[in-house]
Order: sequence, then C-alpha cells, then structure tokens
Amino acid sequence: MTSLGLKILSAALISACACTNGFAADETKVRAIADAAIKPLMETYAIPGVAVAITVDGQDHIFTYGVESKETGRPVAPSTLFELGSISKTFTVTLAAQAEMNGELSLSDKVSRYLPSMQKKPFGDVILMNLATHTAGGFPLQLPDEIKTEKQLLGYFAAWHPSYAAGTQRSYANPSIGMLGYITAKSMGGDFATLMEEKLFAALGLKNSFINVPKSRLADYAQGYKRNGEPARMSPAMLSSEAYGVKSTAGDMIRFVGANMGMIKLDENLQQAIANTHIGYFGVGAMTQDLIWEQYAYPAALNSLLDGNLPAMLKTIPVSALKPPMKPRDDVWINKTGSTNGFGAYVAFIPKEHLGVVILANKSYPNEKRVAAAYQILTALSAD
Repeated sequence: MTSLGLKILSAALISACACTNGFAADETKVRAIADAAIKPLMETYAIPGVAVAITVDGQDHIFTYGVESKETGRPVAPSTLFELGSISKTFTVTLAAQAEMNGELSLSDKVSRYLPSMQKKPFGDVILMNLATHTAGGFPLQLPDEIKTEKQLLGYFAAWHPSYAAGTQRSYANPSIGMLGYITAKSMGGDFATLMEEKLFAALGLKNSFINVPKSRLADYAQGYKRNGEPARMSPAMLSSEAYGVKSTAGDMIRFVGANMGMIKLDENLQQAIANTHIGYFGVGAMTQDLIWEQYAYPAALNSLLDGNLPAMLKTIPVSALKPPMKPRDDVWINKTGSTNGFGAYVAFIPKEHLGVVILANKSYPNEKRVAAAYQILTALSAD
C-alpha cells in the first residue's frame, strides 16, 4: 500500500474509533434530543433565541432556535454572540493557570507578592487559590456601585477585612475572581482583555470570542432580554471583564469544552493548565469546588446537580478542604452556569463519556431549568 493509502486508511480508522457512540454520526437523532429539551424550555420561559452545541465522541453538533432580536426578527445562527456571564470565570482561571505553568505566578502565593500595596493588609494575606474557589474570607456578590476607578478599587481591597477564616466558607463573589484576573494580568505584564483575546482565545483556537465585541461583529451580538421582557445588555464596570465579560458563540464554547476534555490538540503547557483548573480543592455537599469549575461524581444524580446550582449556592456555605486536593478525574460531571441581566448560559461535560453540551440563551431563566435540560440531553446521549 502506498504512503498516501496508509494515511487515508489511518484517518478512516481514527474516524471510526472516534464514533464509539452511535449518535456521533447521526445528526437527526442528536437534533431530536436537543429539540425535546430546548423547545419546551423556550416556550415556558418565552426565550427569544437559543444556540445549543453538543459534542459526542469528538464530533460537534450545533443547533439554533428562535431569533437574536425580537425587534429585527433575525434568526439565531452559529455566528450569534451571546453573553456568557459567570462562565467567563472559567477563562479567567485558565489564564491564571497558564500563567502559573509559564512561571509568571503561583496560585499558592499571597496577593501581596503581586500587589505590594496590600502588604500588611488582610487582603495581602489571601492566597490566590482561595480567590479562584470563592473561599478567600467573604466578599459581596458584586463590587459596590460607587467603585469606578482603579484607585478606588485598590482602596476598597486595602480596607477589606475577612468575615471568616480563608478556606472555611464558600462565598460566591465576583470581586474575588475579578481580582484574580486583575493580578494575573499584572503578573503577565499586560491588559486583561488583550491577554484574553490575543493570547488565550487565540491559543485555544476561539475565533468568535471577545471581551470587547469588535465593530465588525456587532451585527452578530444578540439582543438580551430581562425576565420581564425588557431589552438588556451588560454595561462595563470594574472587574466586569474578569468576572462576567466574555461574549462567544456556541461553536467556540463547544470547542472549549472539547479542550477541557483533552480532545483537542493544544500547546502542552496550555493543556496542562486546563487540566489544573479541574483540581478539586473543597467539598460542598455533593459538589466539589475546582478552580471555578464545579464537579460531581459520575454518574451524577439530577437532584444533586439541581441543588448545586440553586440560588442558595450564592450564599455563604461551609466547605471541607480536600487534603490533598483531588487530582483531575474523568468520572465526573463538570459544569458552570452564567447569567447577566439579559442572558442565561450553561456548560456541562462528562470527560469519561466524551460528551458535552453548551446552552446559550438571550434571556435569563432559572439555573435549575438549564441544568435539567442539559441533563436530559446528556443522559439520552449516554444511554444509547
């Protein structure tokens, strides 16, 4: 057999092996599963538009529903940009983990090593890992509205005092991960948004993901809607880029899911950095807190997933430190929700099954309904 023939045969064998799940080659069946989960959701919550991406054994499927804007009636397309809300945090910790792999910071360091002005301040003693796991000692969900400048930001953290000992309570907070992003950018000697767009997104092969949507793509930026139906898009604020500022497409996000499952060839350091974001540091009921990502032992019970994504998880909750931290595992359900005033998003994947789903909507709706829809999709795919 010729060299070319061997290459063709090898490619065919790889393709055949990749499709271990019968759905991987059957777009119609995957679409039917997505339709059954998404169409009732849209009807119940009057969601104008949704983009769903599903990966099955390395094969991606993208399905779109409804409209980008009720005013224009333009249909949702694979190119439609959605606000990711707090799913953006997973990119922030990936950038931090990559900086650690490159020797630019260490997540075991104190804040004061990177922000000398915080020396002898309580915030200066916070470990970066605690910023990435919501366990730094207690912050409000959002920064106070009056903080508009970097000087005011640093003044706020210089005056901060913990409400509890680091590593004992989980308090979900945008200021915490926001400051990890701020510190990461400082350690890398660059602007956070620029580092994300030109370094991280580029290295991941994400060509349709942005902190600042360029003028050439504004037409693809979906109009978001509040739960009462009023139009809404996020407004830039201090630490918004670091905590909830990414806009992306379903296609880019399912590629990111593939990267998180080790199914896309990347730079070795970046792939290790991604894996490091799946290290488990704290137990919170059935949920394990990774670096922003949240994981559950697989197979995961729907009730456990729902409990872990309820609004109550935004409150202060006791945690149990995992000593040593849990190494990345394949037999887990990993997920993250994200919301802004006008958008609702959810990402979930099961590395062991080579399955993942992304649900992006231009209206915010209850987290538990997103989880249930994703569970319905992934359960149907894994059962066949």
